[in-house]
Amino acid sequence: MARMKFLCDEERCIECNACVTACKNEHEIPWGINRRRVVTIDDGQPGEKTTSVACMHCSDAPCAAVCPVDCFYFTEDGVVLHDKDLCIGCGYCFYACPFGAPQFPGEGAFGARGKMDKCTFCAGGPEEDNSPEELRKYGRNRIAEGKLPLCAEMCSTKALLAGDGDIVAQLFRERVFRRGSDDKAWGWGIAYKD
Repeated sequence: MARMKFLCDEERCIECNACVTACKNEHEIPWGINRRRVVTIDDGQPGEKTTSVACMHCSDAPCAAVCPVDCFYFTEDGVVLHDKDLCIGCGYCFYACPFGAPQFPGEGAFGARGKMDKCTFCAGGPEEDNSPEELRKYGRNRIAEGKLPLCAEMCSTKALLAGDGDIVAQLFRERVFRRGSDDKAWGWGIAYKD
């Protein structure tokens, strides 16, 4: 059975934020919520890297382990989803997640979290596929339409890969092998052939 995964190739990411914009527009995500974000490591230093981060849909998700109301569940493809009707906004998932994927709306009085929101791998939620209710709560269900997450499809440099974890891993292995390891094995002519 396939396990859906994301992988960002830091050697290709150019910090354009197309993945972030595509996600926000596709799912009509409210201000203050970022299901996906671009992070720069060692900013301004030699060897700085940029990567796109969202929910990694962990096989043993810590967010699901700490949720007191069990609002998290796994799809057949291994996508970690949550039920907003069950969520009580306690924030345990936010503190347990090493990627900071769970987000809370910034509206309302201080301390009033509201319902948690996170990346759904464009797989919607527990409502009927592509129903108006699913769209309102979780965004568009591209997986039910046979498509990949829009963040990966909109990546201009193909840095962000999404799909079956085994296939994504194989694609990345082939890229790394083709790139080589010395500094002369890398360049624009080599990087963007696939």
